[in-house]
Amino acid sequence: MSSMIENQRDDGFLNIADHDSYTDGVPHASFARLREQDPVHYTTPTDGMKSFWSVTRHADILEANGKPEIFSSAQGIRIEDQSREEYLARRTFQETDPPEHRITRKLVNPAFSRPAIIQYEAMIRQLAAEIVDAAIKRGEFDAVDAIAKQLPMLMLGRILGLPDADLEWLVEKGDALIGNTDPDFTDHVVDKMNSDAYRFMPFRSPAGVDLYDYAETVFAGRKSIDPQGVLHRVISADNGLALEDFRNFFCLLVAAGNDTTRYSISMALYLLTKHPELLPQLQSGSVDDTAADEIIRLASPTMHFRRTATRDTVLGGTKIAEGDKVVLWFVSGNRDAAVFDDPHRPRLDRHPNPNVAFGQGGPHFCLGMWLARLEVKVVLQELATKLAGIEALDAPRWTRSNFICGVKSLPVGVRVR
Repeated sequence: MSSMIENQRDDGFLNIADHDSYTDGVPHASFARLREQDPVHYTTPTDGMKSFWSVTRHADILEANGKPEIFSSAQGIRIEDQSREEYLARRTFQETDPPEHRITRKLVNPAFSRPAIIQYEAMIRQLAAEIVDAAIKRGEFDAVDAIAKQLPMLMLGRILGLPDADLEWLVEKGDALIGNTDPDFTDHVVDKMNSDAYRFMPFRSPAGVDLYDYAETVFAGRKSIDPQGVLHRVISADNGLALEDFRNFFCLLVAAGNDTTRYSISMALYLLTKHPELLPQLQSGSVDDTAADEIIRLASPTMHFRRTATRDTVLGGTKIAEGDKVVLWFVSGNRDAAVFDDPHRPRLDRHPNPNVAFGQGGPHFCLGMWLARLEVKVVLQELATKLAGIEALDAPRWTRSNFICGVKSLPVGVRVR
């Protein structure tokens, strides 16, 4: 096992379902042991939820992800248990299977396709330059708040067509929603208190109430939005979404559209403080086409998605029964030494890079994949152009979550070129 595991400790088998197992970063040593010794691992949560199978090897993740008829998304994509009533109230197109999944996805696919995203490159570069310039003038700053959080937030507003004045509030609510296990993001920590009052809200979070209300104002035309934005297109489509589906779709875009790219950028900044040799590589221009994918592989900000077996089956040599929960740990597959040489070391020129951070290999690959890649690439280029060095002034703080992984705070000092 490489000495470059960020969070290497002799942790035995930490309970990978426990949110507290992630407060010092991802327990990569535990995942490595699982890949080697028990790659389809029967995992028992500590909070009373049903046990589930943890799939930790890259090959097994790809196999399951490519068989939606056996490993279904239509009973939820997170570890938590839901009643049928709760599932129907909260589901998005992520939590459906083909062909239903394809029908809804077609409404938004054009806006997030590679050709569509390329048209935003000039805007992304201008925003990234302004954000990096404003941060480095201060000399010392929190890299997450000053850089990693800013670009995804602003681009989210541009693409959805929302007013800039609303974005800080929307991101705060999105953090509370998707970060519902982290006391830094919410006063209503879902595994520490009774959340039954919000069981029909996304992530069982009270932030869902506020986001539902905002979505209703957009849907009803009471909020001024850009007619070229994604939300206007969805609302005005001939076979558009009903209000109930639109509210959940809106929550998904606000939360996932910001957090995953933010934590990929924060991983880039963290790695630059840990590995000074990376900055000269970026400055050489030789890794422009490969660095973003390597950063995203190491970040794996969405650590897992859950599936449910529709029939008795076998995966990785393990028998799985109909109705069993099956959790695909992308964060583990992306460190699989059978696929990635020296998997814990950042190699910005890594090619090929068959990482599964975007859920590749199945119908649910990430809608924002091209946008995330471009944003990470551009930020790396801006940092390379303007920095002579960057160092951490304190230890990073990590999200308390078994679902979304990321550095949420990273005080840094920089030297400018």
